[in-house]
Amino acid sequence: MTKDVKTKVLGVPTRRQVLTGASAVALTAPFVGRAWASTTEINMLAWYGHGEQDVVGEFEAANNVKFVPKYYAGGDNMMALIAQSPPGTYDVILSDGEFVQQLNAAGYIEELNPADYPFDDMLHEDFTKFPGHWADDKLYSMMVRGGHLGVSYNKNAISEEEAQSYSCFWKPEIAGKVGHFDWHLPTLGMMSLYNGNGAGLWDLDDAAWSAVQETTSSLRPQVGGFFDYGGTFNGLKNGEMLAMCGIGDWITGVLEKDGAPVGSVIPKEGGIQFTESYSIGKGSDKADIVNKFIQYMLSPAGQVKSAQMAAYPGFCVTKGGRAALIEADPKEAKRSHQMDGMSNDPIALINEGRIHYRDIPKQQSLEDWNDYWSEYKNS
Repeated sequence: MTKDVKTKVLGVPTRRQVLTGASAVALTAPFVGRAWASTTEINMLAWYGHGEQDVVGEFEAANNVKFVPKYYAGGDNMMALIAQSPPGTYDVILSDGEFVQQLNAAGYIEELNPADYPFDDMLHEDFTKFPGHWADDKLYSMMVRGGHLGVSYNKNAISEEEAQSYSCFWKPEIAGKVGHFDWHLPTLGMMSLYNGNGAGLWDLDDAAWSAVQETTSSLRPQVGGFFDYGGTFNGLKNGEMLAMCGIGDWITGVLEKDGAPVGSVIPKEGGIQFTESYSIGKGSDKADIVNKFIQYMLSPAGQVKSAQMAAYPGFCVTKGGRAALIEADPKEAKRSHQMDGMSNDPIALINEGRIHYRDIPKQQSLEDWNDYWSEYKNS
């Protein structure tokens, strides 16, 4: 095969084409090197949005990689997808914080080196030794963002005062217009808070668990549907649903920025923090570049990308990230209360004891909660 034929087959322009083309430009050495190098594909398992260009595009361009995302909704779904896949299928796994311990126990994730990450820059002391992320003083997952769940509502149907309690979901005027994000942990956690379980919301004895089921079941006549991410978003957007149980600003924030009359608040009974963390999948042969990606997402630039995610916003978890967000997008920082001194500052809410980290049930199994959820939906 001649040199000219070979270059044509490979789809690379010949020297003559480069020199004589009408729009030929001088190519720098770094550009040529990256153009010739094959792109590395990184298989990602995550909630929707994390593998999209607004989040990973900059990293892809700088490192000649391409993320291939597989999206899920809910930790149970995530665990099932991994269990059904051969080891090494997923290079990077975004997990809800409460499921990291299960990933580790099942042998699905690799150990991480704590020295690689900016623990001294974390916004809250809890984030440095987050529950379940460590085992025997070894790190297995790194927190990169979070968000708060509470009362999400249409401001034309529910007043701000009414939204200060989960009791607004039972408001007679919105019968048939209350929706559920279709995952048991967020809703049942909220019902547990409404019942007054506070910090013990996940640690329920038989009597408390029965009471949570009774409270939840009493809401069923108000409920107009159970929705995935898209359905939850659209239900609030078009006004078919006037309140949504099981979510927070991660849904209403996108709509609010587009001018919809919706919002989310942390009620007097307390709210729940969802925590999203990255792990390296067991058996991945791309651990080095994935580790670099996790470091990028914890950098000020990566934290801003995360906070501004088009799919759903989130909170920065580093001091540098929050400072960068305030500088780059003060409007979003103010809207999401990510500024020192604001009454609903996410860190202040944690310090006040109004936020509880989402967890899995302590005295029941996840199957117990899921079985009740299925019964509830079908009732």
